[in-house]
Amino acid sequence: MGALMHQNDPDLVRELLMDPGIWVVVGLSNNQQRPAWGVSQWLTYELGKPIIPVHPKAETVHGATGYASLADIPDQDLKVVDCFVNSSHVGAVVDEAIVHKDRLQIDAVWMQLGVVDQAAAQRARAAGLDVVMDTCPKIEWPKVRSDGMQR
Repeated sequence: MGALMHQNDPDLVRELLMDPGIWVVVGLSNNQQRPAWGVSQWLTYELGKPIIPVHPKAETVHGATGYASLADIPDQDLKVVDCFVNSSHVGAVVDEAIVHKDRLQIDAVWMQLGVVDQAAAQRARAAGLDVVMDTCPKIEWPKVRSDGMQR
């Protein structure tokens, strides 16, 4: 029997978007042409989420201090590691999140729209991380918001 394909859980998506916790945005630099820049700006200014940029340049973005890697982030409680990296690179980011899960109290890994790695998703789940894959918080937010209003 083949591995189960990952399905995003709408309740998990809602919980992550509603939680006030910190989002690490991997692949975020000051390049305004990149989707990471616009989505992180939206997370910061529309949803009021604290963010931590992670990019080899370790730039400050939207007023938030950047780091070159998850390993460089000082001990704290993080909610989501949001991966704006190519699918071929996301496995390494997920593995780094697993290594630092307890130190940084990471709850979930979110792979952006078009970022898919079934094996990495399985490793993350096996390590106790929640996983959202192949979607964008900006796309999910209107569904979460309208769903919340119906309850």
